[in-house]
Amino acid sequence: QICNQHNAEAPSLEQAFHRMAQAEPNLDHDVLWFLLPSYWAKMVVALISFLCFANSYDGDFVFDDSEAIINNKDLRAETPLGDLWHHDFWGSKLSSNTSHKSYRPLTVLTFRINYLFAGGFYPVGFHVINIILHCTISVLMVDVFSILLGGLQFSNKGRRLNLAPKTSLLAALLFAVHPVHTECVAGIVGRADLLCALFFLLSFLGYCKAFRENKEGHNFSIFWVLVSVILGAVAMLCKEQGITILGLNAVFDALVINKLNVVQLFQKLLHKDKSLENSGLLRKGLLFRITLLMSGGASILYIRWRIMGTGPPAFTEVDNPASFADSLFVRAINYNYYYSLNAWLLLCPWWLCFDWSMGCIPLIKSVSDWRIIALAALWFCLIGLICQALCSEDSHKRRILTLGLGFLIIPFLPASNLFFRVGFVVAERVIYLPSIGYCILFTYGFSLLSKQAKKKKILAAAVLGLLLINVMRCALRSSQWRSEEQLFRSALSVCPLNAKVSHSCG
Repeated sequence: QICNQHNAEAPSLEQAFHRMAQAEPNLDHDVLWFLLPSYWAKMVVALISFLCFANSYDGDFVFDDSEAIINNKDLRAETPLGDLWHHDFWGSKLSSNTSHKSYRPLTVLTFRINYLFAGGFYPVGFHVINIILHCTISVLMVDVFSILLGGLQFSNKGRRLNLAPKTSLLAALLFAVHPVHTECVAGIVGRADLLCALFFLLSFLGYCKAFRENKEGHNFSIFWVLVSVILGAVAMLCKEQGITILGLNAVFDALVINKLNVVQLFQKLLHKDKSLENSGLLRKGLLFRITLLMSGGASILYIRWRIMGTGPPAFTEVDNPASFADSLFVRAINYNYYYSLNAWLLLCPWWLCFDWSMGCIPLIKSVSDWRIIALAALWFCLIGLICQALCSEDSHKRRILTLGLGFLIIPFLPASNLFFRVGFVVAERVIYLPSIGYCILFTYGFSLLSKQAKKKKILAAAVLGLLLINVMRCALRSSQWRSEEQLFRSALSVCPLNAKVSHSCG
């Protein structure tokens, strides 16, 4: 019904660029799932995300909270506000050799506001803000997934259409109840990831609004593109991963706004095809918008590099032993094994631990190690998905798979050890943003299975059961984050070789 209404309101081909009103396969067609109005869907997502983590509201300060909050002088009223812009996340001077260079002044500012309003270090206010942030992000996900899964299309009155209401609701619920998010919500220092995700999504929605504001021809709103760049900068001031939204906006522009076929474009470039001149890239402004995004991103990174003191962070071997290995082979194979562990945490978030360093994951030093199978399986799946995303003749499939892989991989790059050494082995908090890509791929896979399944009710019941299991897992895990003793003891069964876990329990 939505598609028919949309087709009836569709403008001429010249106006289709702004309104993006091209008919596409309906992802919801064969999916047996709840169909709710937008405001009801958002209320359901908000309620369920709240229920998952509500029992963490009166938890203590645990683990890194001590250093980032209790011992951080930047939270106290006597410390000048200007010092926040010269200190790292832990309150140390960025110029110090011992600084981790984690520059997150806006996150620290919210901690300071919490401290001032509460009149001291009372954890309830800190936890409540984290829960509210996660609920807000989960609600925004309904709109984000409706664009990623259904496309960016508008009625002739300028109202954005949700062409995938069922699948966008399912994807938002999957995100809201994913147990791997517990560290970000129940751990107060996870607010950096929550704030980063909030402005990350606002930057994406702002970029989409650049095309909503079109009125004639192939014009677009430069104002909203610049707003998107600014929101990306704000996201980075909350946590480093935020800058990756600018790359994702460029990918979205190419795939959804300009509907580029990457393989065909590469073939034309390879053969110097003159039809590239008439491909519409310059006319539609893609190159100009990407130039704006790249220039903004480069400027933001340069300013941050100067603030950091142009020096890399200092980490020790116990923080990330693979990065200190002499052999390039050992480093590469262990990095890939860490990627497979992160993927497994998305697929099966049952074994969760507050810290994965200090002997928790022994290094792989030879190809005879059975753990090689894990990274082989990861790359087998990734290569298969990438081939489908690039080479499929179905433009709808190419778009969703590429966006899913983009949101899965690009936000994870700062934590991948590819560009610089990071101070951890595996960290559940850095999967908060990449889980968006996982939810896209899972939901798309569910829609494909629904098309083939004869008993759709059983499949829908299985997914509903998975959501309920995740809700219970979130409640259990968030209760473990209520005190340090419960948190440390929960890690014994997951990482018995971790010296930090044993020391903390002792």
